[in-house]
This record gives sequence, C-alpha cells and structure tokens, in this order.
Amino acid sequence: MNVIKNYSLHKLNTFGIDVNAKLYCEINSTDELIEIIGSDDFKNNQVLILGGGSNLLFTKDYNGIVVKNNLKGIEVVEENNDHVSVTVGGGENWHEFVMHCVNNNYGGIENLSLIPGNVGASPMQNIGAYGVEVKDTITKVEAIDLSDGAIKVFSNADCNFGYRTSVFKQELKNKYLISAVTFQLTKQPTFNTSYGAITSELEAMGVTDLSIKNISKAVCNIRSSKLPDVKVTGNAGSFFKNPVIDSSTFEKLKSDYPEVANYPQPNGKVKLAAGWMIEQCGWKGKRIKDYGVHPQHALVLVNYGVSNGQDIYNLSGEIIASVEEKFSVTLEREVNIL
Repeated sequence: MNVIKNYSLHKLNTFGIDVNAKLYCEINSTDELIEIIGSDDFKNNQVLILGGGSNLLFTKDYNGIVVKNNLKGIEVVEENNDHVSVTVGGGENWHEFVMHCVNNNYGGIENLSLIPGNVGASPMQNIGAYGVEVKDTITKVEAIDLSDGAIKVFSNADCNFGYRTSVFKQELKNKYLISAVTFQLTKQPTFNTSYGAITSELEAMGVTDLSIKNISKAVCNIRSSKLPDVKVTGNAGSFFKNPVIDSSTFEKLKSDYPEVANYPQPNGKVKLAAGWMIEQCGWKGKRIKDYGVHPQHALVLVNYGVSNGQDIYNLSGEIIASVEEKFSVTLEREVNIL
C-alpha cells in the first residue's frame, strides 16, 4: 500500500480549495482497505474517507490520513419482469451510474441525474432532487468498520434515512467506509414530474411521450442552466439544507411574508426554500473578491479563483445570520466542514 506524505487535495474537492493532506492513499479493493486499517499510519492519525469530494469544504490542511475510495463495479444481482437489483461499488461516479441505468431503461433514479459525487456518498447524504430521494431505491448498504475491517450489511431500515441524512452522518459518522450499495430499480417506471420545472422543461423540449431518458435529459438541462459546472467554477452544489418547520411557525411566517416559497410535508410540517430566503436577504449573485454566491442559484456558494475555505465558511455564517435576523429561521449547512 502506497501512502504519500503531504499530498495536495486541490483536484480532489469540487470547491477547488488548495490544501494538503498529511498522508494520502487510494484503495481499489476491500483487501487494500483492510491492509491500511491495520497500519500504524491509519491507527495513529485522524482519518478522512474521501469519495468524489463534492460535499465538503476544507478550511485548512488535513492533519491526518485521507483514504480515497476507488471501489468500483456495477453488477445486476437479481432481476425479474418488473424489477432489477444492482450492486454498485462505493467509488463509482454517481452520475455515470445514473446514466448506466437510464441507458438500460432502469427507472427510479433518473430525477437524480447530474448530482456530483460518488455512489458511496448517496446513502450517507440521502441525496435527493426533484421529488425523489435515493432512500426510495436503496435495499442495502455494505460498509466496512474502520476500527477492525469487519464487513457489515445495513438494511434500508438500518440506515435510518432522513432529509439529507442517515445513520452514517449521525451516530455512525466516520466509523464506516461504504464499499457498495444495492439499488432496486424498476422496469415499469412511474414517472415523477411533480416539480413544475421538469414539466416546463419537457414542454420546452417538445416531449409528448414520457420516458426515463427524457426525464433525465430534462433534469440535466435544468441543473446545467442553474448550477455552475464544478470543472469550471468551484462549488459543492447546495450549501444549505432547506429548513423544515412546524405548521404554526409557518403560519406566522406566512402572515409576515405571504409570498414565502413553501412545500407542505406529509407529516404536517412545511419545508421552506432556503434559496428564496437567501435571495430575499440580498445575497444572490454577491461576489467578494474570488468567492461569493452564484448569480443563478442562491443556495450555491462558489470559489471563482484561489479563495480559501475559511473565507467561504465565514460567508456562509453571514448568510445564516442574515436569514435568522429576517425570517427567524436557522439555516443548516449541508456541506461538511473540515
């Protein structure tokens, strides 16, 4: 196992923050992971498991060992006339996996097209977009205990999925590496076009017959028009979660701001659009030196050049404070801060 000292992470995080890891290695098999877990480099340092680097913000050099998850593979493990179960390595690129499913007419995750990151992060974050959450298709998660290398299989229920969270972000945070995820996808898709933007985009595309490919294309078009390309402009996608509040708090907010963007939830609570509130506070498109808020999407903080992560973190704090002051709603960062 090749462990590299003082390794640059500049190209391994989508914010493009130029920091170094004290130690760095890549694992391409579970045997390699078990080997590194048993090493002194691993035992004597803090550990960061790195996937696509799309949901984190480095504010300083990482004084520990970074382990890059390169576990690959896409395998059909069960199939019938209605469904197909696919097991995917945690190091596979998420969007490339979605395109694999779209091209094979496997339905269920087409609304999650063009989300950055790797498959291993999908259950951790319970990624979601346009009315779909990945928890609805995951049947099991295979993970490796970082304390002893033991393999554990988590059922969907074991993962304790919530809005943009799971057991892997809560009580089991930093305790496991997700080696593989199994998805149950459908051959008889039910199309989810509940978000108006998808319907409008399909109309603009001239689509009359719904298909997995057309919905995926519509989602890609929408995301490309609103979100900056991480290959061009450093960002981590949505920086903040959309807050969920109780109905009585919402009614008071609505009385003060009748136009407040909102999405009623099945449990009686109400999800608010964080981007709308940030925009109302005047942050959308604001640029400070080489960092700021994207002009097309107020949820996205961006690195235009060689900004450091601490500046971007400080900006997020100012945004949280201004939203709190104006709306009495506290935003929560979705991005992991290191």
